[in-house]
Amino acid sequence: MKYISTRGNAPVLSFEDAMLTGLARDGGLYVPETIPKLSHSGIAAMAGLPYEEVAFRVIQPFVGNSFSDTELMEAITTAYAGFGHVARAPLVQLGPNHHLLELFHGPTLAFKDFAMQLIGQLFQISLGRRGEQVTIVGATSGDTGAAAIEAFRGLAAANIFILFPNGRVSEVQRRQMTTPTESNVHAIAMDGTFDTCQGMLKDMFNDFKFRDGVKLAGVNSINWARVLTQVVYYFSSATALGAPHRKVSFTVPTGNFGDIFAGYIAKRMGLPIDRLVIATNRNDILHRAIRTGRYDMDTVFPTITPSMDIQVSSNFERALFDAYDRDGSVIAQLMGEMKQGGFGISQGALEVLRNHFDSGSSVEGETSATIKAIFETTGEVLCPHSAVGVKVGHNNLGSSPMITLATAHPAKFPDAVEAATGLLPVLPRWLADLFDRPERLTEMPNNLQKMKSLICERIAP
Repeated sequence: MKYISTRGNAPVLSFEDAMLTGLARDGGLYVPETIPKLSHSGIAAMAGLPYEEVAFRVIQPFVGNSFSDTELMEAITTAYAGFGHVARAPLVQLGPNHHLLELFHGPTLAFKDFAMQLIGQLFQISLGRRGEQVTIVGATSGDTGAAAIEAFRGLAAANIFILFPNGRVSEVQRRQMTTPTESNVHAIAMDGTFDTCQGMLKDMFNDFKFRDGVKLAGVNSINWARVLTQVVYYFSSATALGAPHRKVSFTVPTGNFGDIFAGYIAKRMGLPIDRLVIATNRNDILHRAIRTGRYDMDTVFPTITPSMDIQVSSNFERALFDAYDRDGSVIAQLMGEMKQGGFGISQGALEVLRNHFDSGSSVEGETSATIKAIFETTGEVLCPHSAVGVKVGHNNLGSSPMITLATAHPAKFPDAVEAATGLLPVLPRWLADLFDRPERLTEMPNNLQKMKSLICERIAP
């Protein structure tokens, strides 16, 4: 199994090398050269299996010779052993034909744990046998940072730096990043938005002298392994509702497009997905792109769903790559135009995208009303991001069962949940003292040279 860049001008890599590399050297994102297909009987056999076994069957075809079957299964088993629900990703019925996929039972209470816990294990295996050390830098709108830190804290082979927009994450999200005591963890509060942080991350990867000098590695959803690990819960949930014998639809609250792109990969692998619905908040660039064919950046407005306050959705590049028949030169041109503010999607490519994706949005009042209504009618407490998904999912119900992804625990956003329901959600026992733990963070301006200097200083022996 080989991996190629969406911009067509970077080395072809193995799964292991693509995982450790993160962003391609031409600025593109790595994708599989081909998408493995699973048979109808192979998918049907997943029904009722433990989550770990489904994960192995979905991930293994993408790994090639990078990890042995034993190494991969051991990594999967270790990664999910600490989750707080035996099903790992349980389904809850919200109403007729509408189900909620709870993805917040991991150690940091967000869907990012499914990817980060496994990637942490795979990095440890890979770096251990290579005898190498890396510098991991990630950008986060809230949940990725906490999940990455949890996965890599205390790991001798890696220093981890997480950039987050100062004042634009929830207090729980911030404290999950700033309270770990391990010396290899560095939480950086940056001036600007998530797009500012993500832009600086890409600038560091594109400075090859710096990148090679500090052995830079990335764990954002620019990393293919992040997307791959999220494909698994599409299979586990769909087979629980009758796939492949009937089609299933999904609604995904998304900002950076990685989680819903994982659903697209599941569909390409043979999972009979009827509709993939993109759910956005007020910062609705993805919804506008699907509706109008224009990807035009606008102001990023702060909302009660901070993980979706994004205008540069990195993984959309992967979808465009397929929509343009994998023409890397076209993608490089479009990404160049995006730096100038936006680009138009050709009619042919737009038709391909619309063939796979529907979209919708939910503004603040609608999101709060959804939290309140679902609590009153079902007793289920939604985080605001999950509520965006539920609102858009409800508007897109059809003949096939709809599964909406619940991406975070409500206790990560207590103010928004309490305002909507009158109920203050409580953190699980292992995080009960989170607000009593001392914080450790560094505030930084939006200055690339200062950021690179800080990283070099921190990793120096």
